[in-house]
Amino acid sequence: MSYKVKEIYYTLQGEGFHTGHAAIFCRFTGCNLWSGREEDRHKAICQFCDTDFIGMDGELGGKYDAASLVQTIRSLWPDPTIPCFVVFTGGEPALQLDEALIHELHEQSCFIAIETNGTVALPKGIDWICMSPKAGTDIVVTKGNELKLVFPQKGMAPESFESLDFDYFFLQPMDSEEVEEYTSLAVRYVRANPQWKLSIQTHKILGIQ
Repeated sequence: MSYKVKEIYYTLQGEGFHTGHAAIFCRFTGCNLWSGREEDRHKAICQFCDTDFIGMDGELGGKYDAASLVQTIRSLWPDPTIPCFVVFTGGEPALQLDEALIHELHEQSCFIAIETNGTVALPKGIDWICMSPKAGTDIVVTKGNELKLVFPQKGMAPESFESLDFDYFFLQPMDSEEVEEYTSLAVRYVRANPQWKLSIQTHKILGIQ
C-alpha cells in the first residue's frame, strides 16, 4: 500500500495525556469530515478544524510504502535505546493506517499512538488510542485510552460520552476568538465533574510545532 503523508516531524506532544512527551508526528493527508479547503468550510462536518492536511508538500511529505515510511520516522528519533513514540494524525489517520504499517513499526520498536475522530474502525495493534468526537458524526470507536472532547460543541454534552470504554476523559477548550470563555467553561465543568481532566494546547502557548 502507498501512504500519502502531509508531513513528518519531531516535536513534543502538546495536548492530552502525553503532554510534554517527545514524539514524532506523522500527519496523513485527507479527512472524511472536511476537504481541508476553506472554500468548502461551510459544508464541512467539522467546522473548527485548524489543521492543514491537504497535499504532500510539508516537511518530509510524500508517498511512502510501509518500509520507507518507518525508516523515515525512525531516523528522526534521537535515542535508539528508547522506543520511538510516533503519533499518527491528520486529517483522519484511520483512513490510511493499517496492520501492515503497524507490524512494520512494531518490528522497529515503535510505540504507536493515533488521534482519530472515531468515525472509522481502527486496525488492530495500535498502542494508544485517542478519540476526539465531532458533532454530527456517527462514532464507531467506543473503546480506547483517551477521549478528548473539544469543548463546547453543540449537542455534544460531555456526560453523553462517560459510558464509553476509555481510561481517561479530557475537555479541550475550542481554539477560537472565544477561547478564554471556553477555557473558563471547561475549568468549571472539570471542577464539578472530576472524572474529566483539562487539556490545553501547550504547543500553541509555547510556539512550537
